[in-house]
Amino acid sequence: MKDIMKLRKGIMGFIALGLMVACGDSNPVKDVADNQAIPVEIAVVGSDGSDASFSASGTLEAVQNAIISTRMMGYVQRLMVKPGDKVRRGAMLIEINNADLAAKKAQAKANILSAEAAFVNAEKDYNRYKVLFESQSASQKEMDDISARYRMTKAGLEAAKQMEQEVLAQMAYTQIRAPFNGVVTNTFIKEGDMANPGIPLLGLEAPEQFQVVAMVPESNIHMVSSNSTVQVHLKSMDRWVQGIVSEVSTSSRNTGGQYLVKVKFKEAHPQIKTGMYATVQFPFEKEQASETVMIPSAILVHKGQLTGVYTLSDSGRAMLRWIRTGRKIGDSITVLSGLKQGEKVILSAEGKLYNGAKISTQ
Repeated sequence: MKDIMKLRKGIMGFIALGLMVACGDSNPVKDVADNQAIPVEIAVVGSDGSDASFSASGTLEAVQNAIISTRMMGYVQRLMVKPGDKVRRGAMLIEINNADLAAKKAQAKANILSAEAAFVNAEKDYNRYKVLFESQSASQKEMDDISARYRMTKAGLEAAKQMEQEVLAQMAYTQIRAPFNGVVTNTFIKEGDMANPGIPLLGLEAPEQFQVVAMVPESNIHMVSSNSTVQVHLKSMDRWVQGIVSEVSTSSRNTGGQYLVKVKFKEAHPQIKTGMYATVQFPFEKEQASETVMIPSAILVHKGQLTGVYTLSDSGRAMLRWIRTGRKIGDSITVLSGLKQGEKVILSAEGKLYNGAKISTQ
């Protein structure tokens, strides 16, 4: 019996010793894991508010450009230019057949000659009767009749001249001339085609100065102001240039809820062409930038309905902070609450972060 009791005590002691050894072995492992710092990259929130901005896409076009059409219907008699031709202001571009207008012009000229002859006779009669009336050799009725005839012939002559001017104005639309110095960008008709009122005939632009036409959503349009300097990224050349906001639309009724903004380039760039794509980077006003807390949207942590970001605690450990976010602008997002300017957030880590993890800054 005593031997059995000794054996039982020995087994219990061995088990206790094993548990102590096991516990002793786990503590060093945990201590090593706790003491191993995760290298991270840190950024200070709102440390450079002057760089806060948002972007909008757009296309390039010449500041001075026109799609030329006519008010007259007729066959294209001559097409004198082709795409790429340089033209001077007033140069003939297209001539439309105007045989019917030429006939009307001749009729108007004949009407003027007839009206002039009638007016000359009426004027002579008026002057003669005026002398007779003053010497009391003509009655009041005779003077009234001759005065009315004089005024009628004078009005008839003026109407004939105005009719000629109308025909001449219509003929001007059959001879399409360049409204400014520029380059022909496209022709939409050829000789022999029928030209119709309002249908484009050709495109013309002045390549000296270009602008970007961008569409800005209503959430950001209040941040855009005229004459402000912006940065423009030319995608085809992968190049940044400076521009200035020249026009800001006040209505989005005809632009699908977006507001049209035009940005002129400060300098000429011969390599750019109409239709190229560009991205305009609009800066925040200083007052807006100073009040706006923005962080990269890539560092957000999502758990269910909660959104957070890892920050650097006073003890040098990672601390998950729950925040409330607002509008996304480019690759950044605004923080409405939960984070203040001057606090440090973790941008990246060379390991898996968790709340309370020991970290080391790079």
